[in-house]
Amino acid sequence: MNMVNQIGNRVALLQVPVTESKSTNLKTASDYVRKAHDAGAKLTVLPEIWNSPYATSAFGDYAEVLPNVGDKLKEESTNEGEMSGTSDDSTEDSWGESPRLLMTLAKQYNMYIVGGSIPETCDKKIYNTCLIINPSGEVVGKHRKVHLFDIDVPGGICFKESDTLTAGDGVTHFEVDGLGKIGVGICYDIRFPEFAMLLTQQYNCKILIYPGAFNLTTGPAHWELLQRARAVDGQCYVLTASPARTSPPDDETDDTKYPHYSAWGHSTAVSPWGEVIATCDEQPAMVVTDLDMTKVEEMRMAIPTMKQKRGDLYRLVDGE
Repeated sequence: MNMVNQIGNRVALLQVPVTESKSTNLKTASDYVRKAHDAGAKLTVLPEIWNSPYATSAFGDYAEVLPNVGDKLKEESTNEGEMSGTSDDSTEDSWGESPRLLMTLAKQYNMYIVGGSIPETCDKKIYNTCLIINPSGEVVGKHRKVHLFDIDVPGGICFKESDTLTAGDGVTHFEVDGLGKIGVGICYDIRFPEFAMLLTQQYNCKILIYPGAFNLTTGPAHWELLQRARAVDGQCYVLTASPARTSPPDDETDDTKYPHYSAWGHSTAVSPWGEVIATCDEQPAMVVTDLDMTKVEEMRMAIPTMKQKRGDLYRLVDGE
């Protein structure tokens, strides 16, 4: 494999189409991660629930055992997504094929992968979980979606993740040379400014990443608005990756097991000034952009809101 020179501040947001075939989804993810590598990205982001249909009835069927922070594969082959040899580590043997693929690809391409999210099974519970893998193939972050997507919009959409999923209870961040500290949330987490404030003010994150799958009701109304709000609030970059939109099935010809979910798409990068610096439409796409990290400090010095908080009136408390 020819290694491409990586640009230290280049990121790629992967808006991949998702099907009911897990093997197809894994192949698609592999292809897009390779494209990110070929584009010189140092860090790439997959969308929320990229290995499974986005349906509460599907999460249990597609859920996998995931590794924990500090875990890494003992043996990988040089072929994409395949293992050579066998491991005598029962914990590693229990990991699903999706995390093993991400760990293999991260090491193969020498890049950070923010692995969108996949359904995780653990202790008879199911979580919506994002793994962050470093270029050595090691898990350096694991975020379980904190705020579950339970909504009922009259005339719009009704969806209850809590029918199947359990909420996470942690704040997740990691660090990348040249980019600084990076915080991670998943989709609905972006609606909670307090969560973002913990990441930017308590942990000094300069980038917030939200794999998400907004729908055709909330997407056009709030997707970009929330990203720009979190960027301005935190004086940081905000990156999002959505699944591509897929066509609803034809009831007469398509035999689908799960309800169809139409994602809004529009994976986006927003600057600390609240400007959209890169985006796409709803079709399969890869959004590549270079982040000027000096803009974060410029913003925080020019409008120093983090130093102007009124601790006598209100304060941010870390629940941990």
